[in-house]
Amino acid sequence: MKNQVIAEAFSKIADLLEIKGENPFRVRAYRRAAQILETLNTPVETMTDDELLSLPGIGRDLLGKIREYVRDGRIEALERLKEEVPEGLTELLEIPGLGPKTIKLIYERLGITDIDQLEKAARDGLLQRLPNIRKKTEENILKGIDIFRRGRTRRPIGVVLPIAEYILERIAQVKGVKRCSLAGSLRRWKETVKDIDILVSAEYPDRVMNTFVKLPIVERVLMKGPTKTSVLVRDRIQIDLRAVDDSSFGAALQYFTGSKEHNIKLREMALRKGLKINEYGVFNSEGRRLGGATEEEIYEILGLQYIPPELREDLGEVEAALQGSLPVLVEPEDIKGDLHIHSLYSDGRHSLEELVSEAERLGYQYIAITDHSEGLAVAGGLGEERIMEQIKEIDAFNSKIKGFRVFKGIEVNIKNDGSLDLPERVLSRLDFVIASIHSGFRQSPTQLTSRAVSAMKSSYVDVIAHPTGRLLGERDPYEINLDEVIQCAVETATLLEINAFPMRLDLNDLNVRKAKDSGARFVISTDAHFKEQMGFMRYGVAMARRGWLQKEDVINTLPLDEFQKWLYSKKRRV
Repeated sequence: MKNQVIAEAFSKIADLLEIKGENPFRVRAYRRAAQILETLNTPVETMTDDELLSLPGIGRDLLGKIREYVRDGRIEALERLKEEVPEGLTELLEIPGLGPKTIKLIYERLGITDIDQLEKAARDGLLQRLPNIRKKTEENILKGIDIFRRGRTRRPIGVVLPIAEYILERIAQVKGVKRCSLAGSLRRWKETVKDIDILVSAEYPDRVMNTFVKLPIVERVLMKGPTKTSVLVRDRIQIDLRAVDDSSFGAALQYFTGSKEHNIKLREMALRKGLKINEYGVFNSEGRRLGGATEEEIYEILGLQYIPPELREDLGEVEAALQGSLPVLVEPEDIKGDLHIHSLYSDGRHSLEELVSEAERLGYQYIAITDHSEGLAVAGGLGEERIMEQIKEIDAFNSKIKGFRVFKGIEVNIKNDGSLDLPERVLSRLDFVIASIHSGFRQSPTQLTSRAVSAMKSSYVDVIAHPTGRLLGERDPYEINLDEVIQCAVETATLLEINAFPMRLDLNDLNVRKAKDSGARFVISTDAHFKEQMGFMRYGVAMARRGWLQKEDVINTLPLDEFQKWLYSKKRRV
């Protein structure tokens, strides 16, 4: 957890430096270091100085600040900056579309220091009086404030899950603990989460509660009791820990996992059978307990197939379970390769060899290197000459290895007119082509849809990536006619991506199911820019499961030989 806390501290330092108008190279250094630490699996406190200095972007100055936090639990430079910059200004940086230069301007000209003041000024039209701010800019700032406030209520699962898993691991180590599990929307893998629910059965519940409230990430204890304790951790995330009897653990787990609508449906079924179901178990009309030690018992007593947590949303899962027709959902271990990865050639941070090593560690049989194309200059996009260099490197690498394959790919930009920003003579040399919209998000639905459809009609495009363009808590989906996109994907045999990057999760679960019902096929990819981000695959698999996908719906569940047959039978290649 120190890695994440230090990463957040570095991000905060970068924000404050930007507001102050400090050297942009210094700001970027802190941001890059934050990105490195966020995805670092090894705890910094266990690493030597040499190991930390070997990380990209970590120099002597940042090493000193990492050691300072490990030693003192604070970074003096950050504390000084907090005193120099009004507290509310850093919160303004979290508003989508509002950058530090604009915040600095608004603060200096209007004296605005918090979100409420900013919202009032925008609604009163005061921002338009400032240089380079127009009516449309004001409208976008108000939309950003709305997105920010929604995000404070529910946070992306990628932010919350690591915290929950850290706590669960510590609780499991307490002497006398028999079982413990996440519950609530987090266990159902909802894309955003309001708070964290954890259940435990233990021989000594008081010992568990005492350990829980003393964990270093706990900032405030809201209540502490023998069966329930609630705390706040960083970012004001609430965690509720409940202790239950082991004989009722399954019933409690099912009850507190939800969803509310799913549980209502189960209770109605139980009543029709003359039964009662609650967090303590299933009881007959005479009050005799029939079961509750496991979740499986609950569903079996009701005459249902076991329903995986991801499906418990009252979207037809109970009816399917009653008929014995629930899908066999795709599993993380079904994934045989990651087909959306960025390398050192564009804006990734690792070499081909490092990415392959990580893929093999994950048990994969193949990956595709899909760096950005030249149209995305900000990400170091590749032109024809650099692509040919990369092709030669990948070919040479493949000639040396056995049992693993690196596919030559690209993430090509879909331009405003629907054309691609690389010519066909280049695309024809590649194995795997991803097409993405990276600009013009505010175009009309007709324009956006036309761009995606046009790209899918190319004989070389294999995938439409992150099809709705959303960023959780930062950017709403753009207004695209997804029904038309899905129809074209089916007609052209183009894959739709489930982008597993935790801030994207695009397509989301509801759109995945809609596309599946229309006959579309999918690829689950991480969009990794660091090798550690390849571990994000589990988030994409969770979205696929929530969308009722089976193994056969996802192309990268195919073993290497079968994937190659599919790939080269689908498109014309040189």
